[in-house]
Amino acid sequence: MIPLHTTLNHYKRSDIREEIIYNSRNREVVARFNDDFGGRPDTLNYPKDILELAKKGATSFHASEELWQNPLSLSTNLKKSELDSLRIGWDLVLDIDCGFFEYSKIAADLTIKALKYHSIKSISCKFSGNKGFHIAVPFEAFPKKIANKETREMFPDAPRRIALYIKELIKRQLGERIMQFEGNDFSKIIKKTNKSENEIRYFEKNEFGDKIGLLNVEPFLNIDTVLISPRHLYRMPYSLHEKSSLVSLPISPENVLDFKKEYADPKNAKISKFRFLDRENVAAGEAKQLIMQAFDFALSREDEVKTERKKEYEIPETALKEDFFPPCIKLILNGMEDGKKRAVFILLNFLTSAGWQYDTIENLLGEWNKKNREPLREVYIVGQLRYHKQNKKKILPPNCPKRESNVPIASQQNYYTELGICRPDNLCSRIKNPVNYAARKGFFTKKEDAKAKENEI
Repeated sequence: MIPLHTTLNHYKRSDIREEIIYNSRNREVVARFNDDFGGRPDTLNYPKDILELAKKGATSFHASEELWQNPLSLSTNLKKSELDSLRIGWDLVLDIDCGFFEYSKIAADLTIKALKYHSIKSISCKFSGNKGFHIAVPFEAFPKKIANKETREMFPDAPRRIALYIKELIKRQLGERIMQFEGNDFSKIIKKTNKSENEIRYFEKNEFGDKIGLLNVEPFLNIDTVLISPRHLYRMPYSLHEKSSLVSLPISPENVLDFKKEYADPKNAKISKFRFLDRENVAAGEAKQLIMQAFDFALSREDEVKTERKKEYEIPETALKEDFFPPCIKLILNGMEDGKKRAVFILLNFLTSAGWQYDTIENLLGEWNKKNREPLREVYIVGQLRYHKQNKKKILPPNCPKRESNVPIASQQNYYTELGICRPDNLCSRIKNPVNYAARKGFFTKKEDAKAKENEI
């Protein structure tokens, strides 16, 4: 329980109240009184409202991830269609908590790097106030529509899929970095996480055939996916935390590893120049790559339960030849005028899934970049390669447009159609991903070559 004098001293600060009000716009906001929440729905409109609630015993303030036309119109009796009509958007707020502060810092840093890998710049970060961090991307960064559906209506499905996708992307690297942090001592991790060795340890063979023990972070890595639900609330920036009495403090996404809890002591807390969910200078649609890839990842996960589909997604032992590449990939490799960064993202995921090694990919990207009218900076390509290589998790490139739809391919919102490279041939109608195309074409070619040899005999 936070003493009344602590909350009053904190919320008396006009700069604190101004920042909370900034974050309250178009949101449902609920005050918490130590263990109990105030009535819903509610809003905050003026700085003086915060101080009045603090005088009545309010210890913290919590806001909706969703943005509403009129938050006071909300009710538990509303149908989904009615909520969709009231919702004007939603912010992506990922709650990173590994149960241990130092582990959460590593997970937050990897999450931020994963978002940057998807060409997102408007990333904000804050200390949760206890053991974790909140990583956020404003709604304006997402496209208005995905596959002809308004993005504002895709809550909670879209952020939940993004959270699952990010979790999958970072979990191996997180395991490696936690092991490094603990000096490769499993006993320390077992003690801190209160998990058994069987829960958090698994084995793989390295390139020399030796069996090595790896850390499975699944049992204690929590990127909030269950609680990303309608009218879910998160602790607002500069609110106090009831368990720790610390401030939920916005920090630089670049320096999350250097953050110390002392910075969040109410006596030391300063207004950060890094505003949480800053809506200024957001590039419209910059998070499109992330949301589309998250949905494609979810679909590929669903397919993996089917044996036949699973075989199609296995990385080939021998790299698939360029002759087998689909039309879209060949068109990218001819050089691009626009969408070069998206093209790098597609090529990296396609080539690694097609069995290519990183040194060969680097050479190919170098030659490709020379064909672009305005080449990308070499440091960008090298950085993307480095991140992809460190991640080790092979992710398929975005899926092709849905050809069973009544909507013409040319009018569908899709990576390949928007880049102007979706020019399907006869085989394209039978596949859902460019990697499937290359694998099938390679299979058919080998089959035809085998038949030709039989005929010669």
